[in-house]
Amino acid sequence: MKLYICNMDLIYTLDQTNEIANQLVQQYASNTVWVFQAPMGAGKTTLIAAIGKAMGIQEAMSSPTFSIMNEYEVQGKLIYHMDWYRLENEAEARQAGVEAALEESDMSLVEWPEKAPNMVPDNAVWIHIEILDPNRRRIYTNH
Repeated sequence: MKLYICNMDLIYTLDQTNEIANQLVQQYASNTVWVFQAPMGAGKTTLIAAIGKAMGIQEAMSSPTFSIMNEYEVQGKLIYHMDWYRLENEAEARQAGVEAALEESDMSLVEWPEKAPNMVPDNAVWIHIEILDPNRRRIYTNH
């Protein structure tokens, strides 16, 4: 018997963000690293907050742009939300503790992975968001 893993490719409105988050959690919950590649203003942080809510995180999730990473715990699992936008290179990412956090966490949700691409594990789920218009996005995944 062959097992097929289907990648997601959907167009959604911003009002459907929670539904998209629930689908992502159902499909990729077993993956430990999710990276989000999208232009500024596409809704990465909003989607990650919805994913956190779908996973049971009660507290409000905000962008860790200045702190590089925020830590959450839900049902005994350690989850990091990372934003690598301000990182200059991989050496700076290591110095900020990114490598250790990726290894120790049960799940890491990473914005701006292109800032330190060699830090992204091979088995990461890549979530791409494209802005189609002010209210519609295309989301597709691969891993």
